[in-house]
Amino acid sequence: MRVLNYLELESRLDRSGIGTATRQQRTALADVDTDLEVVTSPWNGGGLRAAAAGRIAGDPLFASYDVAHCNLVGPGSVAVARHARRQGVPLVLHAHVTREDFAESFRGSTAAAPALGRYLQWFYSQADLVLCPSDYTRRTLESYPVEAPIRPVTNGVDLESLAGFESLREPYRRRYDLEGTVVFAVGNVFERKGLSTFCRLAEATDLEFAWFGPYDTGPQASRAVRRWTGDPPANVTFTGWVEDKRGAFAAGDVFCFPAKVENQGLVVLEAMACGKPVVLRDIPVFREFYTDGEDCLLCATRAEFRAAVERLADDPDERRRLGENARETAREHGLDRVGEALCDAYVEARRLAGVEVTTD
Repeated sequence: MRVLNYLELESRLDRSGIGTATRQQRTALADVDTDLEVVTSPWNGGGLRAAAAGRIAGDPLFASYDVAHCNLVGPGSVAVARHARRQGVPLVLHAHVTREDFAESFRGSTAAAPALGRYLQWFYSQADLVLCPSDYTRRTLESYPVEAPIRPVTNGVDLESLAGFESLREPYRRRYDLEGTVVFAVGNVFERKGLSTFCRLAEATDLEFAWFGPYDTGPQASRAVRRWTGDPPANVTFTGWVEDKRGAFAAGDVFCFPAKVENQGLVVLEAMACGKPVVLRDIPVFREFYTDGEDCLLCATRAEFRAAVERLADDPDERRRLGENARETAREHGLDRVGEALCDAYVEARRLAGVEVTTD
């Protein structure tokens, strides 16, 4: 079976959560013991420019594949979806984007979220099968409603990509002048990810806080991002881009992620894989995957966040216990599980599309 695993704008999304999830899909599929062949471009010749040139000579615009799997929702993915429907190719659309997690990301994103929701309802409903990272996201999509079968598949975590992170602790702490117990976050700086909570929490404690990840300063940046990154609390460091995410997980001690909306939170699994104790906002998607007091601490209020991070800062044994349990949770989301689930999904998509599926 030849499968298209497509991420439009891939070069621009290299360090995004969607980019990481897509790379992990491909790594997982490569490790599955099957005759599956994965291609990453829908265009004949490997790119749109080459395909367009070939089209003039009478060659087909699209490459040949047995299942189309798209990871984004833009015009390239729409073109693939339309081609798949015309040609009877089973279509899998991966719902990494919802109107809920688009809000509070960029300037104007909250106002645009309702319109995006209507578009996503139309786009995802074209699929033979919709994949999403969590049961929470499945329920969210069903509420739109998306008129297609929906199956949750964990984004997983690439344990090998984090190997050797410990060796980067001192270099990264020196680079950003970090000392003592450091409360930290990793990823793009958005208000949706709990930026204001993170900074106000820092103001209420004597601990060092660091957010490892890029942030916008131009007109597309939200008011909250401009405010906090332009004039941060004295004990908060915004590092900007980091070339090796392992350094971020090495430098920090308590991972604090007060996100308001997530479809899974891949960065949480990465922190867990590094054995870090994690403090999370008490939202449904985190309760779906994690257990308060065992592999994380879930907090509903700023006072609870403060109590949690100060407790962990004062108790290295508790940090160690939560971190060890978190590492075990992360191992349950290894890429072997992702590869098997994707292969099953492709077979199911073919069945739903009415394509004969044979098994040996």
